[in-house]
Amino acid sequence: MKLVPDTSVVIDGRITTLIDTGEYNGAQIIIPEAVVAELEAQANQGREIGFSGLTELQELCKLAERGIISIEFYGERPTLEQVKLASGGEIDSLIRRVAITHGARFITSDVVQSEVAKAKGLDVLYLRPQVEDFTPLAIDQFFDEYTIAVYLKERAKPMVRRGTIGKTETFTARDTLCTEYELRSMAQEILERAKRDPDGFIEIEKRGVTVVQIGSMRISIARRPFSDGMEITAVRPIVDLSLQDYSQAEIIKKILLSEKPGVLITGTPGCGKTTLAQAIATYLSDSGCIVKTMEQPREMQVPDQITQYTALDGSMVNTADVMLLVRPDYVIFDELRKNDDFDVFADMRLAGIGMVGILHAVSPLEALQRMAYRIDFSALSQVFGSLIYMKDGQIQHIYSTSFSMKIPEGADNEMHIRPVTTLSELQTGDVAFEIFKFGTETVVLPIAPVEEEEAPAYEPPQETGKGLEPEKAVVAVATVQNSEPQQSEDENENEDEDEESSTWEVTERDIQREIGRYSNGEILVEMLSATKAVVYIDDRDVPAAIGKGGKNIAAIVNKVGVGIDIRPASELAKKAKVAAASAPVEKEELNLGEGLQVRIDKKQLSIISSDNTGKIVDVFAGREYLFTATVNDSGEIHLAKNSTIAQEMLRRYNEGEPIRLKTV
Repeated sequence: MKLVPDTSVVIDGRITTLIDTGEYNGAQIIIPEAVVAELEAQANQGREIGFSGLTELQELCKLAERGIISIEFYGERPTLEQVKLASGGEIDSLIRRVAITHGARFITSDVVQSEVAKAKGLDVLYLRPQVEDFTPLAIDQFFDEYTIAVYLKERAKPMVRRGTIGKTETFTARDTLCTEYELRSMAQEILERAKRDPDGFIEIEKRGVTVVQIGSMRISIARRPFSDGMEITAVRPIVDLSLQDYSQAEIIKKILLSEKPGVLITGTPGCGKTTLAQAIATYLSDSGCIVKTMEQPREMQVPDQITQYTALDGSMVNTADVMLLVRPDYVIFDELRKNDDFDVFADMRLAGIGMVGILHAVSPLEALQRMAYRIDFSALSQVFGSLIYMKDGQIQHIYSTSFSMKIPEGADNEMHIRPVTTLSELQTGDVAFEIFKFGTETVVLPIAPVEEEEAPAYEPPQETGKGLEPEKAVVAVATVQNSEPQQSEDENENEDEDEESSTWEVTERDIQREIGRYSNGEILVEMLSATKAVVYIDDRDVPAAIGKGGKNIAAIVNKVGVGIDIRPASELAKKAKVAAASAPVEKEELNLGEGLQVRIDKKQLSIISSDNTGKIVDVFAGREYLFTATVNDSGEIHLAKNSTIAQEMLRRYNEGEPIRLKTV
């Protein structure tokens, strides 16, 4: 019997399986050169299916050497023109032509190829995908109930990672080194299973790497030139939780059913983000919502009623176009990484679809920075209403977002009112982060929480007043109560002040180091609070420190986590000069002579001249004219204490110059 297989059955290894059953012993296997050319091209591109097909041909040659079958290679390699037209079926036509020439039975597992061959009058054997119970994979031997990941590489000992979320250890699985042949056999078996198993997918296939998803197991197969040797990495989840298993389940349910159903789940790899997302997806589906997922690869373990979508034609933008037509209630997006992913997430959320996104980040601050640099900060509160930070499988923080016009809390008081996106702890309401524009840069500023100090409880002495008369005993107790707690409080205050001073010193050094990159002169840092500082540098270095559009200072603020106000050193010198000029004036009232008096209070300086009531006068210091003013009905001229005119007049007075009024 003559058999002509096409590329599909050679790749999945079905030919050798049929021969092993004894049904085709002594058959003549005719391999079209077009099949060999196609497998060679795939192998040269680093695609695992190419190597799998070539391995199958090698097995057929071994069977021929043993006399079980005979094998023949026939036909011509496809031309460049035929390769270009391969998607239109040109190479498939070459393969069918070989079967027609030899009058052989044509074997394929491609349904289109099968139908065309039948239309041509060929004897066709169509091998349907196998859906029966599968035997365990060779890689399964390295897994047990506590194994999270398996790492296999040629010329290295196999390694496994065991444990639970947040607490894992790596062990050597065996002392024998892995060989390339062993890993190639495993890779071929994995690919065959992925093609036959309804729960199997080839998610990524590029030069040197293939990523396969089989059930809950994600398997990455790498080879040269992408890696320096054959490597197989398999990862699977070991924990399956429902939303009710989390202590904050009721809070999350309220968030999902709120008017802003946008949720961002963040944390480090392996901290339990996907597990929480799975629990949320299952809860929403059980609540009657239409839920879809967007994943690459599709690794989430969700009920069958939840459809899992991957990147359409390699792009999540195309998937989003389809998703908007499907109109689900919720979409679980795993994971946000590329710029297009953030754009798609924001676009779908603003279109009215409930979104739950997964984002890798070490801390909430870094997650916000990744979001704020890709999405306009003023729209963040609409894109996601809540941010959940995961650590070691537990929910550490839940933040709620809001948008308002205000002066940022962590910035200098002289900063103007501007749009600010605020993240607050959902349960306490404490502000944790603020996001706003500084020039052209977006600043994500952490706000340090204010910790309330608890007064130490007073414990009265055991023998207070013992042996004294009643009245004296009362006095003694009162004295102890007034003195000892005060001493304890003073000590605590001193300790707090020392700790605060030490922290501020470290922050000052950090600020000086960062500002020092833009200024070679003296840098004076004045810490106003734990989250705010004023920095004085050489006037000529101020533009460089701020940067174009505030770029440099924004980067420094993000790095040190403190709001910084850059000011020229000349301003500090001017303040010192004014302070020195006004320092001798300690009296509330000054007698200037000639019926003139000056009264100084907290905010105002008043010149009193009852003789000039209602008149317009010029004010002179010595012979120099200062200003013109009108004396009110009370015989007074009022000036702001901190105004330039008032400070100049006081300076002239302190230098001994007489102050006088002249009627206009």
